[in-house]
Amino acid sequence: MSVIGFGAMTLAPGIYADVTEDQAAATLAAAVDAGVTFIDTADIYGDGHSERLIGRVLAGRRDEIVLATKFGGNQDERGVLVRGLGRPGHVRTALEASLTRLGTDHVDLYYLHRLDPTTPIEDTVGALAEQVAAGKIGHIGLSEVSARTLRRAHAVHPITAVQTEYSLFSRDPEDEILAACAELGVGFVAYSPLGRGLIGGAVRSAADFGGADWRRGNPRFQGGNLGRNVSLADAVATLADQYGVTSAQLALAWLLRRGAFPIPGTRRVANVRANAAAADLDLPDAVFERLEILVPRGAVAGAQADETYMANIDR
Repeated sequence: MSVIGFGAMTLAPGIYADVTEDQAAATLAAAVDAGVTFIDTADIYGDGHSERLIGRVLAGRRDEIVLATKFGGNQDERGVLVRGLGRPGHVRTALEASLTRLGTDHVDLYYLHRLDPTTPIEDTVGALAEQVAAGKIGHIGLSEVSARTLRRAHAVHPITAVQTEYSLFSRDPEDEILAACAELGVGFVAYSPLGRGLIGGAVRSAADFGGADWRRGNPRFQGGNLGRNVSLADAVATLADQYGVTSAQLALAWLLRRGAFPIPGTRRVANVRANAAAADLDLPDAVFERLEILVPRGAVAGAQADETYMANIDR
């Protein structure tokens, strides 16, 4: 698979800014045309909209891509994770629904989106392993789990990938999970690798958000925190410009050096092509050393997300 993937959450309505069906389809096709073969989605993105779009747009190109989707991330109206979604019965039901929307008989990588606190991870992974044996799943993944949970899961069936938010602006994976993945031979997939639009320069002020934009409630995008973080992003952009690359490309190259597989999302064809080109950059060590000085761990203002969101994450 390509070392830089495509995160298809941005192609679903009601999460960030609005996106038209034609715009989403063009961006998705452009990603594959640019050599991006790893496409990542989930059943909750637009209540299945992202999966249906992928199934329609890439119907004739299924063999060109490594297709990943997720289940078990549904939340109630308060943003609290729905309980019981890791139960074996739900694993089978959710998988069949995703396969139907995607228009395929198998997914290459199937993630548990969030750990179900009411179901032992061993039971969930056991049910996923049955679907591997049935040929409906190629590999098993977990999202936002602790190193402890990963080890328990891996003892039942090999886990191929762990997906966690990781970027210059979100460094928590450096505490434990990156080392655990390296120890077990598990791939690490970095979602929101551009700081949810901060690093790439898409966000300059609260005026850049649409009415339904999820980031309005994120501490990093509020008040003085936003101004501080935009200043950090400007410093990254200045450094990137000195080397003839975009700040997004520099941030993605930083992740690649750390052994992560970033999956940036975008609604724009030009951005998806530029992001894909980051895989071929050959930058000197000095640029990354300078980057660490400009944006040291802990420099970002504001929590990664609000308390309700963080409560859904296994730590």
